[in-house]
Amino acid sequence: MATILSRVKDNKKEIVRFLKFSIVGTIGALVDFGTLYLLHAVLGLPIVLSNTCSFTAAVLSNFIWNRYWTYPDSRSKPIRAQLLQFFAVNIVGWGINTGILLLLRFPCASLVGNMLTLEPEAAYKLGYNLAKAIATGVVLFWNFFINRIWTYSDVD
Repeated sequence: MATILSRVKDNKKEIVRFLKFSIVGTIGALVDFGTLYLLHAVLGLPIVLSNTCSFTAAVLSNFIWNRYWTYPDSRSKPIRAQLLQFFAVNIVGWGINTGILLLLRFPCASLVGNMLTLEPEAAYKLGYNLAKAIATGVVLFWNFFINRIWTYSDVD
């Protein structure tokens, strides 16, 4: 981990990769949040199922963008193997994301509801989105570092 941190700090190319990874992650977050909203708020599906579906859609989007834009020189690995590695990293990320979402959704709803004097339903919707935003920020760093070390290890 220290090696990857020093590589990022000392290597302009690695900083550009992190910025691209972050842009891809932003696209993925839009896919994630949009799908979560559609499935949970509009269709009324349970939050864990909705979060799992939205996270999976975002992972697929992120894999495609990262393979072809962030790490175009990483295609020495077969796509199937790389996709499995990427998904494995992201499954752990999903666990972190879901844990944070479940842990923080009600405290965030309470905080937002009290600050903005909202009705409980509106506070809950904003609260779980705030919790999701926090979870997404944490998982961004997990995904970048572990994918860089393992999934994209063939890139200099």
